[in-house]
Amino acid sequence: MSTFNKLCIGFISVYIIRLAVSLSMGMMPQDAYYYFYSQNIALSYFDHPPMVAYFLKVFTSILGSSVVAIKLSNFLLSLGSFLSFYYLGKLFVSETRAKHSAILYGSSILLTVLSMNTTPDVPLIFFWTLSLIGLYKAIFEGKVLHWILSGLFIGMSFDSKYTALFLLACLVLFLLLSNKYRKYLFSYQFLLLLIVFAATVSPVFIWNIEHDWMSFKFQGSERTDSIMKFKIQPHYFGGNIGTQIMLLLPILFVGMMVVMYKHIAKLFKTWKLPNERVLFLICFSLPIMLFFYGISLIYWVKLNWLMPAYIAGIILTGIYIKTKYLKPTLIISMVLHVLLLSQMIFFYVPIKSDDTWFGWEESAAAIHKVQEANPKAFLFSADDYKTTAVMNYYLDEKVYAQNIIGGNALHYMVVDNDLSHLIGNDAIFIDSDKRIKNLDKKGSIPESIQAYFDTCEELEPIVIRDRYGKPQRKFHLFKCTNYKGAKQLSVK
Repeated sequence: MSTFNKLCIGFISVYIIRLAVSLSMGMMPQDAYYYFYSQNIALSYFDHPPMVAYFLKVFTSILGSSVVAIKLSNFLLSLGSFLSFYYLGKLFVSETRAKHSAILYGSSILLTVLSMNTTPDVPLIFFWTLSLIGLYKAIFEGKVLHWILSGLFIGMSFDSKYTALFLLACLVLFLLLSNKYRKYLFSYQFLLLLIVFAATVSPVFIWNIEHDWMSFKFQGSERTDSIMKFKIQPHYFGGNIGTQIMLLLPILFVGMMVVMYKHIAKLFKTWKLPNERVLFLICFSLPIMLFFYGISLIYWVKLNWLMPAYIAGIILTGIYIKTKYLKPTLIISMVLHVLLLSQMIFFYVPIKSDDTWFGWEESAAAIHKVQEANPKAFLFSADDYKTTAVMNYYLDEKVYAQNIIGGNALHYMVVDNDLSHLIGNDAIFIDSDKRIKNLDKKGSIPESIQAYFDTCEELEPIVIRDRYGKPQRKFHLFKCTNYKGAKQLSVK
């Protein structure tokens, strides 16, 4: 059996385990929150554009609304991203090199993250890859139709996540630097792209205009304030490096950094740009990487923010990386995916966070019993969206969020902006205990809820244990009487 055939078998094995991981993972808060999006279709949403809701609505309408169906939706769209990536690679390099790039990309944890949890990055990476395909054909093959399609795909990328603005910025950078294709910068083709892009993103702008630009403000204001303080945080940078190594796996990460460094060094040494196709890949990867790695010196950069830069970056790295490095990459990937699958099954590493799949369904069943004993009381939680999102998925009873006590409840406060109908009612407050110190009651009433009710009393907590009898999840419950109402954040 040839070396390449062995690599293919290893790669297919990784993908099968990835599918098993995706389908074994229970409901995550993000899955439930964006499922809530899909059940409340709108032109856009408080904290993100609408594409994640649309794709989830389409897939769950076909596959059903079970947890497995939601997970399979993510897996299938991510598989589409991978196949599009392979097609994109073949446009730039030989088929052999494209296969190498595909193995590097397909065995990464990046695709696993996309496959097992619903986030706006799932459609973003899909449409970002299609955007690069369209731009290649528009620029290098001179096809007018693909300028139009590129505008559509870039617009759909923006409708997935605002990060897609980098696509336009990188396109302008490439056209400025390219002697051969600079003519397109002030062409009717580029104008067509912008017109189609503007039409495609118009629903997001219409929604924001109607809602006082709240989505753009939410995404920009807090982060801009933190960045403008400009306080060097070396641990943020180190943490970012660590998470990106985990995301790409060590060989690909190091290989990509070496390739980027060599291109930068060569540029400063010769003051000569690489050929047009390599320049294209650099323009759609290096500036984004430099931006986010630079920002990580002063601000915590999330795991997924750099994902789009790696599409072009991995193809560029695949040009230079040797075949001998593919086998150890696959071995590392296989080991990590087996460990991840065993964690799904046995849950041997406790997760002290609400960002977990463990125990939500059992918790919902226990809370349902409490609600049955208090049928006139409404349910609410106050941890941004997580407990509210999952309980809303599992319970027939509506569960409210922290706008009940005047807090920012993301899109829940858009859907439930007027809570006056709840005034005078009793409530059950659900408080997730992320770090279980004991199995006792909390022993005190949270100050955050006291002002909004006449009285609050603590009920018995809910404790969820693993298969070994060890407590893994705990929820404190409080029965509150006579809701007084709360001033709601301004939402049009």
